[in-house]
Amino acid sequence: MTDFTKTRQAFHLPEGLTYLDGNSLGPMPIAAKERVSRMMAEEWSEMLITGWNRAGWYVQPRKVGDRIARLIGAGPGEVVMGDTLSIKVFQAVSAARALRPGRRVILSDSGNFPSDLYVAEGLARAVGAELRVVAPEEVADAINEDLAVLMITEVDYRTGRRHDMKALTARAHEAGALTVWDLAHSAGAVDVDLTGADADFAVGCTYKYLNGGPGAPAFIWTHPRHADAAQPILQGWMGHAAPFAFDLGYTPAPGIERMRVGTPPVIAMTALDAALDAWDGVELADLRARSIELTEAFIAGVEAGCPGVTLNSPRDPAMRGSQVSFRHPQGYAVMQALIAEGVIGDFRAPDVLRFGFAPLYNDLQDVQRAVDTLARILRDESWDRPHFHEKADVT
Repeated sequence: MTDFTKTRQAFHLPEGLTYLDGNSLGPMPIAAKERVSRMMAEEWSEMLITGWNRAGWYVQPRKVGDRIARLIGAGPGEVVMGDTLSIKVFQAVSAARALRPGRRVILSDSGNFPSDLYVAEGLARAVGAELRVVAPEEVADAINEDLAVLMITEVDYRTGRRHDMKALTARAHEAGALTVWDLAHSAGAVDVDLTGADADFAVGCTYKYLNGGPGAPAFIWTHPRHADAAQPILQGWMGHAAPFAFDLGYTPAPGIERMRVGTPPVIAMTALDAALDAWDGVELADLRARSIELTEAFIAGVEAGCPGVTLNSPRDPAMRGSQVSFRHPQGYAVMQALIAEGVIGDFRAPDVLRFGFAPLYNDLQDVQRAVDTLARILRDESWDRPHFHEKADVT
């Protein structure tokens, strides 16, 4: 049984704040500050460039990848870290498409994060493919024999709607297509099982529910059946079979190592490695049960006491990730008023109040305080002050 009281103690949670925005940026793990400081003092400062060998910086992307693998239903040696999520999306989709020559269609849905769609649109234009976008509920019916790649974010970033990974993957395979799953709002939030779903490729970021810090590196997974055949368009020095031979021609490294591109961000990866300590002993079934408990309590509380908002997430917890969103005509101002009162969620255009529930550190007291504060703000209309309507650069 997972001890969530213990995992909560692993994070620095500022006094007086209720933090429900871990689906955008996780809080700082207490261990990260000391670990990064030690790395800089003992490794970078003293070892200089020899740290690539002596401190293990060069193999860090695989070692950290192995720690994430357990949280997404993957095996050892199947996940590698590095670069940004958009780069990993590009690699995964381009590799999957190349494995289905003669097929032109990349299928996604309108609930996907726009960056994924931008990447796929650019790729499609460059290689003569077609990006086809349908409503989330229309994805299954849009899968046909023209399809090369199904590119889906498992949990919708606005609504929290969760796709059925296993069913959609099976449907894509029946049509002869491959799947790429974006786990940005899944990894560390729900019980992901890539192997059990028989998925083909997956990517994800680590600064949300995995708490790696702002700009933390992304990860990529390739099913072992594709690992030595995948040929992403974007190929870099670190993905070469012998990078220090300095060959002018590219020879891909075996397995997942070929999905490395640039020099790994060692300081950021050190912070992420420290963050992953909080996951030791956490069972994914317990994580999912806790997530459902928190989101169900929040929905019930808001609907009972908060006038003027409408649920924007699936009511059935089986169809929902670990976030809940509500709509309000003045959602941005309402969220700014909430933040001013010490309850931090975020806003997504055009009118969505979004709340992420991270089982490792959120509890029912957080839920109750958020409900009570939101109810008061809506009741007395304290959100309707000029400064709450002023849009900041990041919402």
